[in-house]
Amino acid sequence: MLLYAVLALVRPRDEVLVPDPGFPIYESAVRLVGGVPVPYSVSHDDGALHVEAIAAQITSRTRVLVLNLPGNPAATVASPAALDAVAELAIRHDLAVLSDEIYSRLYFEGAHESIASRPGLAERTILVDGFSKAYAMTGWRLGYGVMPARLAERVAALVINSTSCVPAFIQLAGLAALTGPQQCVADLVSRLRARRDVMVHGLNAIPHVQCASPPAAFYAFPDVTRLLERSGLSTAALARILLDVYGLATLAGSSFGARGEGHVRLSFATLPDLLAAALERLAACAYDLSSARPRS
Repeated sequence: MLLYAVLALVRPRDEVLVPDPGFPIYESAVRLVGGVPVPYSVSHDDGALHVEAIAAQITSRTRVLVLNLPGNPAATVASPAALDAVAELAIRHDLAVLSDEIYSRLYFEGAHESIASRPGLAERTILVDGFSKAYAMTGWRLGYGVMPARLAERVAALVINSTSCVPAFIQLAGLAALTGPQQCVADLVSRLRARRDVMVHGLNAIPHVQCASPPAAFYAFPDVTRLLERSGLSTAALARILLDVYGLATLAGSSFGARGEGHVRLSFATLPDLLAAALERLAACAYDLSSARPRS
């Protein structure tokens, strides 16, 4: 759905504002259709959307603003005032908004508000969501978009000529998820909150690693800058060592944009014993690198 939305909204040489660090598909989809992705800074320290970072990147060629709230990888969220300010920017500069809200059910504090709920924004927003996160239906690839009728016609034409339709049994599973009891989502959020607390506490106990507590989603995005400085490694090199030598799968923050350098992304959507093992392996790596004694 993200690609279809970009195809419907972006023309060659149009500028599209994308979060940095952010999901890399935003930038690649924009480039695919001939648009120009323009990164705006997303805070990975306080988890807040800073409207001034968006405003600073708007030019006469800007056509689309991509929002990902809550965000991946930095669990970015927006206050009501920030959403109001973003809505005002979109209207003043006549921007379409592509709002990726796939983590909207996974808040640990507060509740989600969509940019489309702001006055004047429903008619200029494509809201993208799906079932993979809140309902743990990741492999079934079931998602949807909410958009004005004029855009729905364009997107429907793209879908019909590419994927045709999602298999019927997956559509029925999505319907059951939406209309059935929602306690499963509340239970998931409760488990994720507890695992977040364990991971953040464990990360901050590792020398030369710092991690803010993410307010939503299920990723930690610790700052490993001091560890990199002591070891002389890049973020990508550290991620490779963690995987190849210590058996810990992470993603280098630089994979999510230039402003992700100095961070790695870890998921805490797994079992507690695996989280404990992950923390032990990262601590061992940090100790070995700081002592200049990496494992062979």
